Formats: sequence, C-alpha cells, structure tokens
Amino acid sequence: MSDIDNTVAEPTVTIIGAGFAGVCLGIKLSRAGIPFVILEKASAVGGVWRDNVYPGAACDVPSHLYSYSFEPSHDWSRAFGQAAEIRSYIESCARKYGVLDHVRYDSEVTAASFDEHRGRWRVTVADGTEVESRFLVPATGQLSLPAETSVPGLDSFEGTVFHSARWDHDVELAGKRVAVIGSGASAIQFVPRIVGEVAQLFLFQRSAPYVLPKPDRPYTPLEKYVYRNFPATLATSRTRKYLYYEARVIPMTKGRGLPLIRGLFRRHLRRCVPDPQLRRRLTPTYPLGCKRVLISNEWYPAITRTNVEVLSTGLAEVRPHAVAGADGSEREVDVIIFGTGFAASDLLAPMAITGLDGLDLRRDAWRDGPEAYLGMTVTGFPNMFILYGPNTNLGHNSIIYMLESQTDYVLSAIRHLGVHGHGWANVRPDVQARYNEEIQRLLAGTVWEAGCTSWYRSANGKNTSNWPGFTTDYRNRTRFFDAGNYEVRPAVAPTASSSPR
Repeated sequence: MSDIDNTVAEPTVTIIGAGFAGVCLGIKLSRAGIPFVILEKASAVGGVWRDNVYPGAACDVPSHLYSYSFEPSHDWSRAFGQAAEIRSYIESCARKYGVLDHVRYDSEVTAASFDEHRGRWRVTVADGTEVESRFLVPATGQLSLPAETSVPGLDSFEGTVFHSARWDHDVELAGKRVAVIGSGASAIQFVPRIVGEVAQLFLFQRSAPYVLPKPDRPYTPLEKYVYRNFPATLATSRTRKYLYYEARVIPMTKGRGLPLIRGLFRRHLRRCVPDPQLRRRLTPTYPLGCKRVLISNEWYPAITRTNVEVLSTGLAEVRPHAVAGADGSEREVDVIIFGTGFAASDLLAPMAITGLDGLDLRRDAWRDGPEAYLGMTVTGFPNMFILYGPNTNLGHNSIIYMLESQTDYVLSAIRHLGVHGHGWANVRPDVQARYNEEIQRLLAGTVWEAGCTSWYRSANGKNTSNWPGFTTDYRNRTRFFDAGNYEVRPAVAPTASSSPR
C-alpha cells in the first residue's frame, strides 16, 4: 500500500478513484508537477475493469480506440479488449508515469466538505482519516455502483445470489440450475461463458435488446509486428476507428441510417435463431437505440441451446428454492445472478458531498437528477471537477476521448487559478442552467428519448447520462478553462472593506 506521506503533506488535488479517469488525470498532474493523491477504495487500480471480473467481460469499443491517445498500445491480443487485458493496460500506464506512488489504497471516501474561508476540501475516508486539498476530483464514473434490485422474497432464497459486477468465483456453477435476471451488456457476455456448464439456465428479461454482430477477432502475429515496429499504422488504425464510431452519432441524434442498422439486427437474429417463436421473444418492442445497442456473436447461439429457457415476463418474486415470473410461472433454481447493470443516475453515491452554505450535492443540488456544467462543475461546489459526470456518457464512441478532454480542462483550471492568484472558482448558476437547458433540448430529438425506460434516464425521466452530439464538439468546449463562466474568490474570505476579485 502506498503511503500518502510519500507524496505531500497537503496535496493540491485529491482524486477519488483509480480507474481510467483518475489515472489519466494523475498522469497529467504528474507531468505538470502538481502534487496530488488518489484515494482508491480497493487494493488495486483499474476501476470497473478491476471490479467486473465475470466470465467473458470485455469492451464494446475497439482496443486501439479504448486507450489513451498519448499511450497507444500495440500489445492488444484482440480487436476488442477483454477485462483482464484492459486492467493490465491501466496498471502499466499508472506504473510508467509514476501514478502508483500517489495512490492510497483501501481508502473508501465517505464524505467531502468545502471550507470556503480556507478554500480547502476536506475529504473523509472510511477509516476516519482526513485529507485536505484545494481541488477535489471525483473520478468514480457513471458505471461503478451496481444497480440493486428489490424483489419480493429475495431474502428467503436458500441458494446463492450475486450481481455480475461482484461475481462470486467461489460458486461452482457446473450442474446447477441458474436464473439470470436481465439481458443487458453484462448478461450477453457472461451467459455464453456459463451456459455450457450449467444444467439449466432461465433467462428473465423485461425487454429484449438489439444485438448486432461484433467484428472481433484475434490480432495475427504479423499485425502485432507491424503495429509494434511501424507506429504510424497504429495511429492510422486508431484514427480510422475513431471516425467510424464518431459517425454513429448521426443515426442516434438525427435518426438517419436507422433502417440500415435495424436491417442488420434482423438479419443477425434470423441467422442465429431459427425458431420463429423465440425470435419474437428476442425482438425488441421499443425503438432502435432507445436503450443501449449491444454487440455479440455468441449471445443468440448461447440462448438457443436446449438447456436455456427465455422468459419474457420479468422476475416478480423469489421463493426459498425458486423464482417466479410476472405471469405466475415458477422455476426451481440453485443460483440467481443479477445482470441488472448499474445505477448511473445515482452518481457519486453513497458519498456525502457538502458545498457552500451546507449545500448537499445529491439531496439539494441534484434533487431533480444530476447535472453539471460541461458534466464537470456544479454551482455551489467550488474547485470540484467530476470526471465522467452527468451527460458525458457516449452511445457511439470511446469514453477515453471524453476523459482526456475533461482532464485537460481540469488542468487548465488549476493553472489558471494559480497564475491569477485565485483561491477557488464556482460555476455561475445561470451558466449551469443555460448549459443544461441546451443539453436537454439537444437530447429531446435523439433516439434515447424515444420513450423507453433505460439506465440513461433518472427516475423522473430526465436523461442524466448521455452527451447529445459529436465528441469533437465537447472537446472544443473544454479545450480551455473558461474563467468568465465562474465566480472566482481569494482563498481567504474578503474583509468588509475589500471587494471580491
């Protein structure tokens, strides 16, 4: 475990979380010579790629694109990276740039509060220790808190229950009757890996996903050699993939090209599922793109096996030795696996974050759902920058591109305040309001607002997750810290005779 005293007595920046976002900012702060510490709740870096160790865990963004632009890797084994490989990449980047020396492991943050007179954030860790710094950067992301499912009778179940994001590798699934709850991005990866060993698998789905073919394959030795010895080929591969994926925002936001994608889905389904009755159960009843579109070559072949039953009723009740659907049907099972995704709208939960005048982030500022200027700053919470915050998720491209844009903005803000002698900056309420009105207006015409229920939206129906346009637009907005949109104050409260700067 790294000792926080090995960095500085009081870091300039406290980062919460050592995943892709936290490590990225750590690298840039290290390069700039700005003292920082990363508080990580686990005993290793890696974020969601450390936590999601279920069988088959992988990324649906090409590996050449799902990596830092300043640290391209020619060592990927496949076109789409798998969880262990991605985690290893994050670790290698953190080690190469000296970020590991700044990580304090087993340090789950429970609370953070801002002292406006001293211009300091005080961060409280679960063991009672506290860290103070000028800047606070939560980098826990939107997909770090597993969605808890409340099902009647779950506590009475006498078998084994776990969530896919907290996979229990001590459970032997061979020969067991398994109920899988959910058919989202995690389920389509782990079900094909376990279906061959279980005795019976019952898939409870509320709504069928759109699943497209995944253009995944191993890289050949020759390709790896070329990428390793001719860096321009790797850069070209990344650029080509970026442009292809960036173009996918057009059907999602403009509706153009959706019939072509829908046709690709139907052809994939017909080829893999010969049974017309099962095809009907696997055909979504909501508009394409309203929920996350998934990619897999293994999902349909897996759930057409003879030991799989697809139940479209959804899970209604759990009994001591069985699960029951909404139609009253019952299936006896030994294991229940929840593949129900993450609570994206419960951003930064369960941390208690307090800003100016005792303002509580989730209870007060976000009572109608998370929102932030540029997805990073929230009025009333000076010098706090959220990475992968509200409305910065992508439905079409690599989130790493967004994270690099955000970390550049944070670094620019820190430098600006230092150069101009300001203690802290608080985004103006009117700026945040106008920005979020714009975001919601742009989202209104997208496929994500077509009327279905998805993790993109909060309980009141507000889309608090997705960015509604090109990533280049976001990068242009975050290229420099726009101080004019912030109220700046000195570190010490001004006296009655002085005026704020």
